[in-house]
Amino acid sequence: MTHSLQFRLMAAFFLVILVTMGTVFFLINQSTRNEIRQFEQSTEQLRTGRIEFELSAYYSRQQDWKGIQPSVQQWGNLYGRRIIVTDVNDMVVGDSEGILLGTKYLPDSPGTVLGNQPPPVFPGRPLAPRALPPPGGQSSIGTLYINPELPAAERASLLYQPIGRFFLWGGLLAVVIAILLTFVLSRRILSPIHALTVTAGQLGRGNFSERVKSPDKGEVGTLAQAFNKMADDLERAERLRRNLVADVAHELRTPLSNIQGYLEAIRDGVVTADAAAIQSLYEEATLLSRLTEDLQDLTLAEAGELRLVRQAKDITKIINQTVTAMQAHAATKGISLVVNITAELPLCDIDSHRISQVLYNLVDNAVAHTPQGGTITVAARQQDKWVEVSVTDTGEGIPAEELANLFERFYRVDKSRTRKTGGHGLGLTIARRLVESHGGKIEAQSEVGKGSRFTFTIPVLEQRTSA
Repeated sequence: MTHSLQFRLMAAFFLVILVTMGTVFFLINQSTRNEIRQFEQSTEQLRTGRIEFELSAYYSRQQDWKGIQPSVQQWGNLYGRRIIVTDVNDMVVGDSEGILLGTKYLPDSPGTVLGNQPPPVFPGRPLAPRALPPPGGQSSIGTLYINPELPAAERASLLYQPIGRFFLWGGLLAVVIAILLTFVLSRRILSPIHALTVTAGQLGRGNFSERVKSPDKGEVGTLAQAFNKMADDLERAERLRRNLVADVAHELRTPLSNIQGYLEAIRDGVVTADAAAIQSLYEEATLLSRLTEDLQDLTLAEAGELRLVRQAKDITKIINQTVTAMQAHAATKGISLVVNITAELPLCDIDSHRISQVLYNLVDNAVAHTPQGGTITVAARQQDKWVEVSVTDTGEGIPAEELANLFERFYRVDKSRTRKTGGHGLGLTIARRLVESHGGKIEAQSEVGKGSRFTFTIPVLEQRTSA
């Protein structure tokens, strides 16, 4: 559980929430303490100033402190403070608790005592006259002592406690809600990943039909689409692999069966090992050898390991040589094989052996599908930095729905798989791989009843000018 992505995601969210709440709580704590301290200082100054004003006004009216005790007691009850007023001789003329009246109050003197107890020590504030100076021209009419009800930190703590409780419970509620939301959202976010994991397991067990269903349009949705595309490619590759195994087995079975049959017949004395029998065995062995070579070439080409010996070659010469080699084969079927090159072509950067192989496969395929009296035309022309070579026949043509699969391994338009049309379904596939290895492309256009046209492109040799 501790290693699951959902748990780690929830733990990360929880840590972020705690850090955020702690930071907010700390900042509010500091701000609240500062505001409370400023408010208390302002209130204390206002309260003390009001008492000072009242005392100074009273003294200005009376010119002495007689009768001030009731007012001092009233202020002490009103503000909840111990208030002591002394005259210029430090004699207590007013005490909110009435204990020190008539005594001398010297809180700064260590020898001063009240009975057996030292007097309370309060901060003193000199009282100034409001109007006329007091008798004798003194600048002070007495001293005001007020004690704070509680220390500032303690009063702030009392006010801060309900605020702290509010934020504590609010923070806990926010954490609980955040955890619930994180749990729900994490399940929603991670559900496509879980589906990917399950589907990957199915693919690993060979079930290539499984796909990930994700309505997400973001990065996870893109990942699911890429995964499904990979699954499609794997399914297609697996289908082609199975077809390849079946097709190779099929192609090998016929010549091997023929060879085995001839050898058994010779062994049993049914067939004489004469020149005709040996020729038949040789033809079957040649077919097997050609199939093996084609499979090897295809495997190397698909793996990108096919070595090309690219040189500057005259494509017109290669076309003429290939057509000349195929003339006899075309003539036996009554087919006219012609070359149509009207302009001089530049040298091409190609492997002449491999391009001859491509051209041979295309011409051989055209001869196999062109009836007697038909025509096969091999043409070439330059297009910018490429030379386009085409093989056009007047055969039976290829249905439009078959063109997309025409270059697949062992694919045949003729599903009967007889040797009437020759070949074993690898020629066009090998031709495509060889052309693509040169950086070109190969295409086919066809119309049923009118014939087919195969074209491929090869690169022109780049002319390098010396400086």
